[in-house]
Amino acid sequence: MADAPFAADPNCVFCQIVARQAPAHIVYEDAEALAFLDLFPFTRGHVLVVPRHHVPRLTDLPEDEHAGYLRALANVCRRVERLTSDYNIALNQGAKAGQVVFHLHFHIIPRYGEGNPFHTRPRDRLSSEDARELVATLSAA
Repeated sequence: MADAPFAADPNCVFCQIVARQAPAHIVYEDAEALAFLDLFPFTRGHVLVVPRHHVPRLTDLPEDEHAGYLRALANVCRRVERLTSDYNIALNQGAKAGQVVFHLHFHIIPRYGEGNPFHTRPRDRLSSEDARELVATLSAA
């Protein structure tokens, strides 16, 4: 991994997850990225893929890290295909676009034939039991 242009942000929950200072249900990691289950998933198996160092936006990620991050994203997509072959990949950039945590992250949202999961509605918290099952399914190489 190249030297990070931004230091880890101690107030960023995703930086805390990468540093193992905050809990997460990790399903994938390599030298460039970490992937974990969303705690309030749109659908079962909703995963977030983050770079290991703090960058707020895709345009802040150094070009020499694009390939490694995209490789990690593709690897996690292949794991999500164990659940379903249909999924959305989403990136929200900026508050007006729906970005809540300002640490670059892609959402991989499995689709099972339900209606639009993106409508504004309360989302249930991921249960511990479902998290264990999903980590077992998605983290195996």
